[in-house]
Amino acid sequence: MDGVCVAMLPVRIFDLAVQAVQAIRRMRGGAQSQLMLGADGKLWVVKFRNNPQGSRVLANELIATRLAEAAGLSVPACDAVDVSGWLIRNSPEMWVDVGRGERTLCAEGLAFGSQFVGGLMPGQVVDYLPAEQVSELRNVREFAGMLCIDKWTGNSNGRQAVFARGPRERKYRAVFIDQGYCFHANEWRFPDSPLRGVYASNAVYEAVTGWESFEPWISRVEEMEPGILWSIAEVVPPEWYGGDPAELEVLMEQMLKRRGRVRELITAFRESARMPFPNWGSVGRVVVPVGFGVGGVESKFVM
Repeated sequence: MDGVCVAMLPVRIFDLAVQAVQAIRRMRGGAQSQLMLGADGKLWVVKFRNNPQGSRVLANELIATRLAEAAGLSVPACDAVDVSGWLIRNSPEMWVDVGRGERTLCAEGLAFGSQFVGGLMPGQVVDYLPAEQVSELRNVREFAGMLCIDKWTGNSNGRQAVFARGPRERKYRAVFIDQGYCFHANEWRFPDSPLRGVYASNAVYEAVTGWESFEPWISRVEEMEPGILWSIAEVVPPEWYGGDPAELEVLMEQMLKRRGRVRELITAFRESARMPFPNWGSVGRVVVPVGFGVGGVESKFVM
């Protein structure tokens, strides 16, 4: 149409995908992922198009993980992984349980891959920490940042994380995984609810004292340039969302509009019966350096 410029996603062929060379083992979880070795020498957790949760969860994983990365949060590197039919047919465990005792082979072609946390020399990686260890996480504040992403993307699952530390490290670091249920999984809609997209334990939110605790991540979401969203969306393989770019365009337009709703959605969680932020509004504790000791005894003043 004359005088009208319509932004459309180009149809792109993903020609730089990681080539899978070996199936290692099946992984736990509803998507029935596989741990695979790539030609790049790295381990990848791979989800296939014919997983029981639907093909769009692959697009969700790529989009939401890269949005979180753009906001500066700790997420695994992700990419498309090309899995050949030969490798699938010659790997005994590369099948998907479709129910009623029936199985089908994993779909060949482009799958979603998330780098395995810890890699080939993991040190120590766990998927649970007791509450008393949470406060010792190196990046516990990032749970507030990831909440911004989960509310923005309408994650309808609980927030998932694993905890990793190197062979010589004492403290764990949280890494946020499993973004498949963002955009309400295969449905691509936003039925917002206060208790969706949040971590199971309030211990990770105890450091939240107000909106300043969500910085810099909430500002990065609210101010994220549209070009970042479109550049992420345009590399999603079309077979992951049914091949209609218009549906992906609608999703991205909704995401751009939702940038301004993140505080509203977090407020609904804060005001819920769960009471996740017990220290909201509390006065910060400032430790005064030793030097005000009394009678030769070390002391600290807490204000």
